[in-house]
Amino acid sequence: IQALRQGADGLILKPFEKGEDLVSAVREALKERQQKQEVSRLQAIRPLLNITETLFAETRKQALQDLILNAITGHLRSDYAAIYQRSPGESEIVLVQAVGKGIPDGDDDFKSRILSRADHWKIPIWVNSQGPGESEFKHILEVNALSGLVCVPVVRGEGALIFTAARKSGEPGYGVVDIELFGLLARQADVALENAHLYEELRAYIRQIEQSQRALIQAEKMSAVGRLTASIAHEVNNPLQAVQNCLHLADREELSKEKRAEYMDMAKEELDRLMNTVQRMLDFYRPGALQKKPARIEDLVNKVLALLEKQLSAADVSVEVNLGVDLPEVRVVMNQMQQVFFNLVLNAMDAMGDGGKLQIYARLEQNHLAVYFEDNGPGVPEQVRNTIFEPFTSTSDDGTGLGLSVSYGILTAHGGRLELVEGSEQGACFKVSIPLEVTE
Repeated sequence: IQALRQGADGLILKPFEKGEDLVSAVREALKERQQKQEVSRLQAIRPLLNITETLFAETRKQALQDLILNAITGHLRSDYAAIYQRSPGESEIVLVQAVGKGIPDGDDDFKSRILSRADHWKIPIWVNSQGPGESEFKHILEVNALSGLVCVPVVRGEGALIFTAARKSGEPGYGVVDIELFGLLARQADVALENAHLYEELRAYIRQIEQSQRALIQAEKMSAVGRLTASIAHEVNNPLQAVQNCLHLADREELSKEKRAEYMDMAKEELDRLMNTVQRMLDFYRPGALQKKPARIEDLVNKVLALLEKQLSAADVSVEVNLGVDLPEVRVVMNQMQQVFFNLVLNAMDAMGDGGKLQIYARLEQNHLAVYFEDNGPGVPEQVRNTIFEPFTSTSDDGTGLGLSVSYGILTAHGGRLELVEGSEQGACFKVSIPLEVTE
């Protein structure tokens, strides 16, 4: 009865004369013990499947390390847990993160350095104060008041991660099932950490791409502003000259009061014209918030045409606008969409060279608003049609080759498209497709 209470798996009645009875009883006891271990493994692995899903769902490294340590302390019923790392090409093992206290690596004698031994031999080290384990490691348990300690290394290229778990003195030591569970958990944790590292690299790459895209958009905008500034310098200088002359004349005492007042009114008119010109330039240059807002296409187009009015007139380009009156509003980053229209009008003007006609018209196409920019210039050469939206592709000798590429990126970010319409009768025709808001 006492033996059964202490966990005996079977009994043999005395006297027994045949050894087969003893062998058979031992065989049955081992079989039953193995079945119990299989049940224990199954019970231990089932919660591991749930925690694995949680680990792979977390892509932030710090939060993932917290989850791993909590899983070790929870599923292995451990008081302490830690993650150590040895980087490729390094010999020093450093603590990454721990719950409770870290595991000391013994003294300078390699034989007593448990973390280094686990890393060197690439095998788990398992030691209990009452059970398996080398005397040097048991000394570590005694010094740190531990009843059990497990170190599981996971190779990472030329480096390694070492997961550790420990129980306080007075607690039961680790069993075989605990070691198997810890090995599975350590391998899953390593894969999850590598997955989080790749996600972090991807997020950094996306941030870099976004910054490059914003820089590219701003660079193209500055290039366009530079071209615009050169052509309207006289528009700024002429009213300034007129203001100077009017003020000079208004200051002459020999003129009548009415005449001097007339010159002052003329100066004010010229100043208003100058301020409007400068304001249009500032509205185009000033970086706006990257937030989509409702906008009317005709307002954006008219603003661009007003800004380019002098250039279009000097280039002998007439513009015919037919946008209709019932077009719905679209949600766009207004200064970016204005830049798209600005680039397309400038490209059309440059392509026509000695003058021509530009038609801008719009129509509803399924769930998009399509705006067309069609000129009667020479058209896009066949050899560049497939690469027209790639950076630094230009049909103009003094072009930057960024205008269409930047515009393409802006439309893509809006969920729309910029495309060259094939089969136009003459010149080139570009189509801007902007998605409409879906309302329920």
